[in-house]
Amino acid sequence: MSCVGFETRVGCLWAEERKAMRFVSSAVKNALVEVQEYLRLVGQVLRGLTSRPIYFRDIVEQLESIGLGSLTVVLLTGTFTGMVLTLQSGVTLDQFGARSMVGRLVSATMVKELGPVLTALMVTGRVGSGIAAELGSMMVTEQISALRALGTDPVRKLVVPRVLAGIIMVPVLTVVADAVGMVGAWLIAVTQLKVAGSVFWNSVVMGLYIQDVWMGLIKPFFLGFAIVTIGCHVGLRTKGGTQGVGRATTNAVVAGSVAVLAVDFLLTKLLITLMY
Repeated sequence: MSCVGFETRVGCLWAEERKAMRFVSSAVKNALVEVQEYLRLVGQVLRGLTSRPIYFRDIVEQLESIGLGSLTVVLLTGTFTGMVLTLQSGVTLDQFGARSMVGRLVSATMVKELGPVLTALMVTGRVGSGIAAELGSMMVTEQISALRALGTDPVRKLVVPRVLAGIIMVPVLTVVADAVGMVGAWLIAVTQLKVAGSVFWNSVVMGLYIQDVWMGLIKPFFLGFAIVTIGCHVGLRTKGGTQGVGRATTNAVVAGSVAVLAVDFLLTKLLITLMY
C-alpha cells in the first residue's frame, strides 16, 4: 500500500503499530503457553517418580547414556579448566606475592562454581540436544501416539527414566570434573608456577569449607533436573517434520544453557543466604 498524503501516512503508521502489537501479544502468549506446558510436564514427572510402573531397564540404559556417554567430554573440560584457571590465577597472585595461595583460589572456584556449571553446560550440549532430537523424531513419526494407543504413558516410559538418570549422573559427573580439574591445576602449579606439591594441596585443604562442598554437591541435582526436563519438553513439543527436529535440537541447547546459568544464580543466592 502506497503511503502518499498525510492521512494515508497516519493510516499506515497505525496499521504498522497494530501489527507490532499483535506480534508482541502473540509472542507473550506463546511464551506463557510454553511455560504452562513445561510446568505440566514437571508435574507429570513428579507423579511418575512416586508411583508405578517404573521402567528399571530404561533407567539403566539412560544412566549409561547420560553418565558414561558424557564422561570423556567432562574429563577434558574439567582438566583444561583447572589448568587454565591455575595459569591465570598464578599471574594475578604474583602481583601480590601470593603464588603459593593458588590452590586455595582454584579449589574454591572449581568446587563452588566452575565444576557444576561447566559440567552442566557440557551435558546440555550433548545430552539435552540428544534427548530433544530423539523425542522430536518420535513425535514427528507418530511413535508417541503409538505408545498412547497401546496404553503406555509416554512420560513414564520416556521422560521419567531420563530425568532420574540426569538427577543421578550430573552430580557424579560434577565430582569427576572437580577431581580431574584439581589434578590438572596441581600439574600446572608444579610444572609451570614452580609451587611445591605439598604447598599446593595444603592450600587446597585450607581454602575449602564444608559449606563450599555442600554448595558444589547440591547444585548439580537441580541443574540435571532442569537440563533433562527442558530437553524432554522441547522434544515432545516438536512439530514440522525433520526441520522441526532440527529447530527443537537448537532450542533445547539454547534454553538449557540459559536455564543452567539462571538456576545457578538463583541457587547460589539461596545457598549463600542459608549457609553463610
